[in-house]
Amino acid sequence: MGLSRESMGIKSVDCGLEIKKRKEEDKVIALAGNPNVGKSTVFNQLTGMNQHTGNWPGKTVANAQGWCTDGRQGYVMVDIPGCYSLMAHSTEEEVARDFICFENPDAVVVVCDATCLERNLNLVLQIMEATANVVVCVNLMDEAKKKKIFLRLDMLEQRLGVPVAGTAARSNEGLDQIYTGLNRCMEEKEENAALIQYPQYIEDAIKRLLPAVENMAQGKTEARWLCARLLDANENLMEALRKYRKAVAESEEVSACLAEIWEEWREAGISQEQVSDDMATVFINKAEDLCSGVVEYESQTYDRKDRKLDQLFTSKATGFPIMFLILLGTFWLTITGANYPSELLSNVLFKVEDWLFGLANAAGVPVILSELLIHGVYRVLAWVVSVMLPPMAIFFPLFTLLEDFGYLPRVAFNLDRCFKKCSACGKQALTM
Repeated sequence: MGLSRESMGIKSVDCGLEIKKRKEEDKVIALAGNPNVGKSTVFNQLTGMNQHTGNWPGKTVANAQGWCTDGRQGYVMVDIPGCYSLMAHSTEEEVARDFICFENPDAVVVVCDATCLERNLNLVLQIMEATANVVVCVNLMDEAKKKKIFLRLDMLEQRLGVPVAGTAARSNEGLDQIYTGLNRCMEEKEENAALIQYPQYIEDAIKRLLPAVENMAQGKTEARWLCARLLDANENLMEALRKYRKAVAESEEVSACLAEIWEEWREAGISQEQVSDDMATVFINKAEDLCSGVVEYESQTYDRKDRKLDQLFTSKATGFPIMFLILLGTFWLTITGANYPSELLSNVLFKVEDWLFGLANAAGVPVILSELLIHGVYRVLAWVVSVMLPPMAIFFPLFTLLEDFGYLPRVAFNLDRCFKKCSACGKQALTM
């Protein structure tokens, strides 16, 4: 349609992605959530696409977009990478934070896992602090039902003050509630009172900083969020501010006020680490309060099996030996086991080569041409297929089984400490 970013009012976000609306009045919706909560399934069910955004090392971190409608309103859904926090410590968190906080989507749908809602609410609260228009989608309701976990979503909606939709995206259940929630939050323009209340010394500092930031921020919600993050002194965020909110980053008034507050904190013995820890603790405690009475378990021992497996696969005594045995077995099967199908495949393909050469001679094809095509091109292709195909056909299904079983995150956990000594994280073990 030849629509430019300027004409549609939103800038490109990352990796060259440019928001493409079908109509001027289409709304841009960010789809956020922790990794592995079914966010991409919600996106694909709504848009009819088959996309997956990456959140593991080795995959390009990018946003995906698709269009959908409820019959009245068109939406451009942007599936951003899964993240646990907006306080970015990795590329995927940075991409997610920048789009939600600085690219001004019309609303954010935060997808949560119904089987571990409390952990997911940490991100919900951080997003609600940064932007006003939020819909909470509690996905995997079918899995929660299987585990006999019951959720009172009406109570959660009342406590959060934003629409809450219960969905089972794989079976396409409840997705209409997302549209209902989006319509509601678009129509209700009033900004809710802040759910997060920091310790008093941080709240006092926010009040002092707010007048300097308010004039340059886009709305009261963003102003308060910016104040909190500036006080947190996250260098990663400062880089984003210099890119997206230059006026705030370069404001002498803001810098002077921040320096004054930090100096007072230093004199009072309050370290920057304490400020960050106090801020993080507030979100965790608030998520716990919100879940009280909302989540009910029929059996308190529903996760006993997972706990036992965690203990077995990640403990100091058994974690590493089991990991070495499993990985050794996987690589042995991949390398040694692949020799048999490789030999079989090469025998078949080279018999075909002889047959093709004979056929070419019988047909009177010039020798130089048949040598080039059959002993040259075909033979190389046969070697590549017979050598490469069997290991891949064994390794990838095995790796997929380990992932589905939930073992790979435990490997990442085991290796995290080792990788941190090399300034990396345990997740990178999966690509190595």
